[in-house]
Amino acid sequence: MRKCSIEHQSFLEIGSVLKMNALVALCHFCELHGPRTLFCTEALHPPSPSPSSHTGAPVPGDRDRDGDREGEGLTMRANSSATQRGEMCEGCRSLPASHPGFVSIDDETGIRFLSHQHPRQPQLFSVVRQACVRSLSCEVNSDVCPGREGPIFFGDEQHGFVFSHTFFIKDSLARGFQRWYSIVMVAMDRIYLINSWPFLLRHLRLTIQSLQSTALKVFDNEQGVCPQRAVRMNSVFSPAVFPHQRSGNAARSLTSLTQHPNLWASLHSSFSWLLKACGCRLTEKLLEGAPTEDTLVLLERQTEQEEEMSCWEGAEGGSSMSQRHQSESELGLNFLCDDAKLNELPGPKCRSLRHLRQVLGAAEFRQLVWHVLMGNQVIWRGADPGLIQSAFTVLKSLLPVGCVRSVPYSGQYEEAYKCNFLGLSPDVPIPTHVSSSEFSVLVDVSLERSCQISAACEDDISSHYQFTISSANTQPTDRGPTLLNKLEVALSNENLSVDVVSHCLLCLKEEWMNKVKVLFKFSKVDGRGREDTQKVLALLGATGPGEEDNVRLLKFWMTGLSKTYKSHLMTAVRGGERSPSQ
Repeated sequence: MRKCSIEHQSFLEIGSVLKMNALVALCHFCELHGPRTLFCTEALHPPSPSPSSHTGAPVPGDRDRDGDREGEGLTMRANSSATQRGEMCEGCRSLPASHPGFVSIDDETGIRFLSHQHPRQPQLFSVVRQACVRSLSCEVNSDVCPGREGPIFFGDEQHGFVFSHTFFIKDSLARGFQRWYSIVMVAMDRIYLINSWPFLLRHLRLTIQSLQSTALKVFDNEQGVCPQRAVRMNSVFSPAVFPHQRSGNAARSLTSLTQHPNLWASLHSSFSWLLKACGCRLTEKLLEGAPTEDTLVLLERQTEQEEEMSCWEGAEGGSSMSQRHQSESELGLNFLCDDAKLNELPGPKCRSLRHLRQVLGAAEFRQLVWHVLMGNQVIWRGADPGLIQSAFTVLKSLLPVGCVRSVPYSGQYEEAYKCNFLGLSPDVPIPTHVSSSEFSVLVDVSLERSCQISAACEDDISSHYQFTISSANTQPTDRGPTLLNKLEVALSNENLSVDVVSHCLLCLKEEWMNKVKVLFKFSKVDGRGREDTQKVLALLGATGPGEEDNVRLLKFWMTGLSKTYKSHLMTAVRGGERSPSQ
């Protein structure tokens, strides 16, 4: 059993006291002193309990360390030396040396977010300093970041990995009327930063756009009062006088450029939220073996949603498109929260496959599940959206995540290529080509007359609703597929609890998903003929009674394979084809 960390606990460790998952810093390229760190926010995790804390015996020095931890948020100072402070101009300084800095505490986790001009630890100071210099000099070029603005990733195992976003701030007194800044996020975990790229890019751009828009208003006001372009054109220029002319203009701080009285407190809030939210996005899971296909598909969908949201927010009218995308993604695509949502639904609802089988009856339940496993469109039509959504939540557990396309409740019919689970209001007509098709099944849910649902009888769905199942399919459903036959045996065994039946279904799905992988590799990747494929089906146990249904199930489930798995197979095959020639 191996531990697969998606949250990435390989934090940047300096000694044995400080542990942090990442560090965010605002950097500036000063015209007099070069790249400088302006503002830094770090996350301090609470110390692990020592053995002495369990015994109650004090350890020498504990009191001093506790006092230091209690006061570090109020007595933080910049780690730069007196010489470095003397070399700072106003453009290089954010907070004065006497400023205590900013502290925010997360009550849930005990993590403290500390902000000052420089990191607290001298070792971290050099790491952030190197990231600052590289982000504003050698790691920025026109090939990687056109116009010198934009995101870039660099770093190594020794000095950490950096996500950097460079940008310009308007300044009427600066060379070229703009000053150069960057926001860097430093961490020792490369995978952590790469997986967080879309999230970081989206939210850092919001912070950068806010700074730029505020500075642009100040720039326009200053240019309206005294246009600097005309002043510079009319002034006398000489190489000897130029450095003295530039020295006065190079000392403008970011606070002066934006006229924001609470700029650093606002940046502390933004950076602290970014560190917290970036860590909460990824969770730690204990996996036995390789990730399942469902896990891979969910990760792919999450990545696609984040990329689409990032693209919409960067485009014109992005907010409305982002809201529309969010509303669509909430329509039954989040499989991780299905169980929680099922318990929150009001009114009567289907609790499990066994419960649904009792409500519909054994024959009708088998007919409905047969259509689900074959990939046919399952339509529920009724006036209770909660009941329909709970039924879909139960039925979706029969399929791999990649095979599910759901519209829980709609006011109009949606074609089968858009969804294989469709909930409709009772007044929506079913098109003729659908009602006469053998590749769909309709479940009409009607409320019994003179029947009122009470809170005490919510679970007794059959006494309140009438279910009518209709389909143009004439093929018998009592022979297969094999998975359905085994599932019905488990459901009919009252000695097995609902949890045990759920685990049986999980094992059956994994068994048949492995058969799907073998068939995909054999038929699609290797391109074997029909005769060879038939031999493989026999080897997989898919022949015999219900063979036609088994083959239909395998082909349908093949569409739910993750892109990662398909790409891995194709890469392996191509590599195998090249190796003999090489």
